[in-house]
Amino acid sequence: MDEQRHGRVFPLGHGADCSRCYPQPPAWLWPGLVSLEDVSRLQVVSGKGGTGKTTVAAALALALATEGKRTLLVEVEGRQGIAQLFETEALPYEERKIAVAPGGGEVYALAIDPEQALLDYLQMFYKLGGAGRALRKLGAIDFATTIAPGLRDVLLTGKACEAVRRKDKSGAFLYDHVVMDAPPTGRITRFLNVNDEMAGLAKIGPIHNQAQAVMRVLKSPETAVHLVTLLEEMPVQETADGIAELRAAGLPVGEIIVNMVRPEVLDAADLELARTVPHADVARALSAAGLGGARRGGNAERLVDPLLHQAAEYAERYALEQEQRAVLAELGLPMRELPLFAEGMDLAGLYELATELRKQGLS
Repeated sequence: MDEQRHGRVFPLGHGADCSRCYPQPPAWLWPGLVSLEDVSRLQVVSGKGGTGKTTVAAALALALATEGKRTLLVEVEGRQGIAQLFETEALPYEERKIAVAPGGGEVYALAIDPEQALLDYLQMFYKLGGAGRALRKLGAIDFATTIAPGLRDVLLTGKACEAVRRKDKSGAFLYDHVVMDAPPTGRITRFLNVNDEMAGLAKIGPIHNQAQAVMRVLKSPETAVHLVTLLEEMPVQETADGIAELRAAGLPVGEIIVNMVRPEVLDAADLELARTVPHADVARALSAAGLGGARRGGNAERLVDPLLHQAAEYAERYALEQEQRAVLAELGLPMRELPLFAEGMDLAGLYELATELRKQGLS
């Protein structure tokens, strides 16, 4: 589960206009929003474990659902992370509404089950009906998704791409956007590119056609793969490696989203002053502020060393974060920053993150 948690229950089965279940965000969240025109329809969110990618995916789904739009938030790792995030019951293998966005938009969620996805696939192409259910009872479905190279990932990505292409009776897309909470950065390229491998193994027939159709979506402008990171060395290095792999595979890289960014308490000038200011000057300033005597042993004097030590620790972290920002900037992608919620995340905070994404622009 991500480090940032959310504290709101969304009862399932209630109507779209139920303000008790789906409260509207406060009006101050609205100003300065960026238009959603030309935003990729499949938004894939990956990131190193612990960077908060599920939180970012949820905020992105809310952001894309504003202005009355409908988004689908898809989970593919079987962790029920979306259900935990919204503190609701485990999601079944069906699309359910979990939130309402500003302007009346809707966010649906789906936890894709590989076995069910394979049954759907067999029914779609081979019309197995009850035979498919019998295969599942015999364990054949689980066996197939376990031993067949790449089959599991083909089913997961295929289900998401099917949701991207699905249309209603009027011919309009059922979902304006699909957001995938994808596997971590170390697995994302293989996960998305496995359809190419399957297409190479199956030269003809439904499997070949399915793999080709999925790859047409994944490698098109309809898709953007975003990488979530922190301003720390290991997540940044993994992000750089992931971007290189995605580019080499011809997959469309979207943006870098820096999550849990701490507020800037001291700027560079303040840090230089803290490094060079005489001990006695700090003691006198503290004493003048009413914090005790400035002489040796006085209350103000005893506060100086702890304060300067804290400033030195902050300076070290500040320098590291600036260094990692520079590394990310060299990757040549748009970069967004989302704030750290020091006391944890709640529903209002999730809407704040969504609004921040809208203000900063989306791929």
